[in-house]
Amino acid sequence: MEIGLISIIVVIVLITGSIVGARIGVAAPLILILLGIGIGYLPFMPSVVVSPEIILVGVLPPLLYAAAVNVPLIDFRRNFRPVIGLSVVLVIITTLVVGLTLHWAVPQVPLPVAFALGAVISPTDAVAATAIGKRLGMPDRIVSILEGESLVNDATSLVLLKTALIALSGSFAFMPAVGMFSYSVATAVLIGFCIGIITVWVRSKFKNPVYDTVVSFAVPFLAFIPAEELGASGVLAVVVTGLYTGHHATMKFSAIARTNERLNWRTIQFVLDNGVFLLMGLELHGLVDRVGDSDFHLDTVILVSFVLVGVLIGCRALFVVPTIWIMRRTARRIEYRSRGLGLIVKRMQVHSATTPARLSRTERMAQRSAADAAHERDAQLGWRDGMLLSWTGMRGVVTLAAAQSIPTEVPFREQIVLTAFIVATVTLLFHGLTLPALIRRLWPEGVGGNDRSELAVLCRDLMTSGINAIDDEIEKEAAAGGPTTPEFIAERARVSSKNALAPLAIALNPMDPNLPSTQESPAEAYLRLANVSLEAQRAALLEERAIGRYSSRALQQVSRALDAHENRLTPPAEH
Repeated sequence: MEIGLISIIVVIVLITGSIVGARIGVAAPLILILLGIGIGYLPFMPSVVVSPEIILVGVLPPLLYAAAVNVPLIDFRRNFRPVIGLSVVLVIITTLVVGLTLHWAVPQVPLPVAFALGAVISPTDAVAATAIGKRLGMPDRIVSILEGESLVNDATSLVLLKTALIALSGSFAFMPAVGMFSYSVATAVLIGFCIGIITVWVRSKFKNPVYDTVVSFAVPFLAFIPAEELGASGVLAVVVTGLYTGHHATMKFSAIARTNERLNWRTIQFVLDNGVFLLMGLELHGLVDRVGDSDFHLDTVILVSFVLVGVLIGCRALFVVPTIWIMRRTARRIEYRSRGLGLIVKRMQVHSATTPARLSRTERMAQRSAADAAHERDAQLGWRDGMLLSWTGMRGVVTLAAAQSIPTEVPFREQIVLTAFIVATVTLLFHGLTLPALIRRLWPEGVGGNDRSELAVLCRDLMTSGINAIDDEIEKEAAAGGPTTPEFIAERARVSSKNALAPLAIALNPMDPNLPSTQESPAEAYLRLANVSLEAQRAALLEERAIGRYSSRALQQVSRALDAHENRLTPPAEH
């Protein structure tokens, strides 16, 4: 009874905090941390202590999977260099600088313990930043970089923490540590990829969406547990599995399965994300009480925490400057590569010895390269983007989990854990509350973009593909000499093809938003042609995604519109 009552109260607090945050324009994690701190200091509230095993094994895998499965692989590929730089190189640099700073400020803290704290507070959490940024119109590329960074830096942080704890035992050596890091990453990627292939294949065979949903809940743990047992990074394995699943879902899963998965994992992500931030606030009181009267007492912990916040901000700002410069140089190389591939295609087109298959592959490569070059031109980052990227260094879930996973016998453990909690709380509140003002200051007229026109063009292209597929099917019927589909049914199927994307395509002047509705079940012939059109539109969408001509946001919105249309064409019993 008591557990049930607590669960109800937690759900009410999470929903209330999210609603209040949306009303007043403050990200929900910030509201929930403050609520947690306030509730934790109530006289009748007992000290809250949660086992780190619950966070590391029970919360982190599904949380990372829910985030990874929604990250477009095309964005991850295009932002691979800055993501790896921020999530690996910057995390290593930050760990070293924080460790040296702490050891200098409090010499009693052993250097390995100081590096352990550096590993704990080095990874960022993009939840609050992207929640604020999406609401205020943060540039899409910044959001993509932040999401990719927060997925990978968790694995780097936990591997560095493990290395620091090994060094504390006196058995540290540089080359074995590098070998362990390489093994951890390579094994995790391999396991995550294999689990992704297997689970996607298994789930694609299910016709019952309930079975598919149950298996999807187990996927992050299927990736995490084997990787951890083999000494690899479980969180990185989960991320790889999530990226693979999200990329192949459009090709392998039904629209119903994709819709169910989106809703289920969005719900899980909401509860876990916000629940951990509430937990951070609740645990703060107990942590303060457990810090004893030692050389590293409470006043020193607070002072050191604020110093380390400054160190984190400085490290990130200094690292972002060369990152932006490298990205701009990379954009020029991508442009040169695109031009070179274009010239190769022209030569192959006039060369009689070129096979059609080889020409088609090269043309696809050239189209993808041209799309990448166009993306670099349209989404090139400047000084304003660099300032924004520097100011999004919030810490969150992984910092909380990693801090509490430090063994109890480690010297100054309580002070280290409290420092990590203070750093996470301060960065969330400080950055989170000032980020909206910074975005408005950098872009007083709002972030420019062509989302509406781009979406309209993509919808038009897919509508054309669907209608052409219907016309081709009717021509095949006529050529076969058998019975043909009546024209009025074919016309209804064409209208249905337009209706699939009509809610998104109203930006097109030729589109009539008052097209007839196709909500009710049509005749068998109509269903056949409507599905022919839908399959053609889906194939055209996959083709555009493979090339990369359109942004991931436009592709995702169109994919969801097609999913909704497929659901309308499916008999109600199968929903």
